[in-house]
Amino acid sequence: MTNLAKLSNAHSTSSEPSTGLVCVYGRGVAKGFAIGRAVVMGAAALEVAHYRLSPELVDAEKKRFIDALVTTQLELQELARTLTSDAPRELDAMLQLHSMLLADPLLAEETLSLIEDRHYNAEWALTTQGQILTDQFSSIDDEYLRERGADVRQVVERVLHTLGGTRSLAALDDFNHVKEPLIVIAHDISPADMIRLRGAQFAGFVTDLGGPTSHTAIVARSMGVPAVVAVGLARHIIRDGDLLIIDGEQGAVWVNPSSKQIADYQGHAKRYNAERAALSSIKDVVSQTLDGIKVDLFANIEMPDEVDLALANGAEGVGLFRSEFLFMGRQDLPSEQEQFEAYKFVVLAMAGKPVTIRTLDIGADKTLDGEKTVAANPALGLRAIRYCLARPDMFMMQIRALLRASAFGRVRILIPMITNMQEVMATKQMVRVAQNDLSAQSIAYADDIELGGMVEVPAMAIAIEPFAQALDFLSIGTNDLIQYTLGIDRTDSDVSNLYDPLHPAVLRLIASTINVGVRFNKSVSLCGEMAGDASLTKLLLGLGLTEFSMQPRQILDVKAKVLQSHTNALRTALATSLNRGNSVDLATLK
Repeated sequence: MTNLAKLSNAHSTSSEPSTGLVCVYGRGVAKGFAIGRAVVMGAAALEVAHYRLSPELVDAEKKRFIDALVTTQLELQELARTLTSDAPRELDAMLQLHSMLLADPLLAEETLSLIEDRHYNAEWALTTQGQILTDQFSSIDDEYLRERGADVRQVVERVLHTLGGTRSLAALDDFNHVKEPLIVIAHDISPADMIRLRGAQFAGFVTDLGGPTSHTAIVARSMGVPAVVAVGLARHIIRDGDLLIIDGEQGAVWVNPSSKQIADYQGHAKRYNAERAALSSIKDVVSQTLDGIKVDLFANIEMPDEVDLALANGAEGVGLFRSEFLFMGRQDLPSEQEQFEAYKFVVLAMAGKPVTIRTLDIGADKTLDGEKTVAANPALGLRAIRYCLARPDMFMMQIRALLRASAFGRVRILIPMITNMQEVMATKQMVRVAQNDLSAQSIAYADDIELGGMVEVPAMAIAIEPFAQALDFLSIGTNDLIQYTLGIDRTDSDVSNLYDPLHPAVLRLIASTINVGVRFNKSVSLCGEMAGDASLTKLLLGLGLTEFSMQPRQILDVKAKVLQSHTNALRTALATSLNRGNSVDLATLK
């Protein structure tokens, strides 16, 4: 009996560079210029070619498939051999399982039969048999066995990448040693994939999908590399190995440019880098406006090791630590101790500066490995604080870790996606229980830890007064606030042009939240992507904002705008526009 049978019974992209000059346009979401070679991420299983073979080609196709199996098996063995000592135990087990599945007759022999009997090409035969096996696993009652269908899909995709001569996102670590600048070309890049990409030195990103607040855009900005999204058919136009120029300002991608164009863009890049270097001179300058208003500039981070980058850019604290990235890209949940060590590391590095840590914000475009998204619309489903309150054991573990870290510096806990006061009260009760438990165990924590809420749902922004009274501080998450207010999926490239931070309704919600904060003497920060867009700095100052939180590399750009601004004049100009219901013309904000 085969390995797959035992489990079940238990319950075409070319690799040749293209020729000729082509320019494709999308949306520039991370500024800068890059020149490098394309690394095209392979198509998903459902995108493979489907065609029937003539009889004389069947044997050659079978051999092609067998060769791909052998190559993939060798790749898995090499990955297992080179695992580091600190690699998760589950990774070795996963590689062993995938190696078993590759050799299983239910996958290999049945695929060969489809090539032999039906004259399917290898990719068609493999995806057909893979879907049959996946369907069989999905009907099993046992949850563990049912999840093995995901392993079958992953093995199928790995073999498909081998057949097509393309690379999977999971294999991008192979390029860490390459000296030549490389540019990733993909249909889309998930948050979990971006975690892996952070460690590699890629020069830029180009994706078919995405918008200015997609995760590809956010992480590209944090890495300081240009990115162009919403290109449409990038992977069908750009070939593996093509020489590319990315213009992150114009949203242009030049394919196999002329020597003159390369020279021109090298000049653009040199000037851009010189401007970036010049900004370092204001790193230690006090961030205040021409009329003496102090403006706090904080950093958004996703992993503890980013704290050094935040300090290097003059961050006055961490305004948003996205804690969910400690949970993603792994098969298990981080323990309380692991979380505590991560939070403590950042708190100690900040040496008394505030560190705002957002509780787990899972859902929408961010999911935990192994968890299926079953909601019809994940952005409106069980996500963020709803998810945490539905998983009290997991949530309590995080709260305890946060409280323990507060003994080493100023920790502020931030609750995402609040829509009603019951969520605030339930979280406060869990904090009290955690405090009592820690006190009973003689474990230290700060008595004065602050609890804040993210204003990212219109329901909270409209009825903001009771939330401002019940919470210690507020943080405006404009990415989701704009999405929910305008009814636009911020990750959907088809409607990304309608995603408008300057819409009067959005600006009024931001302004009213800031004003209520002032009235109740509660600090209000803005941690969405608007905060790091220097073209919007004067607008936000005019709305009364004095706390910005952004990707570390954006801090000096925003500080430069703050130093050139006169707040009172900006407030007067904006108040007039908003009271009349007019759209704001940024050019008029001097």
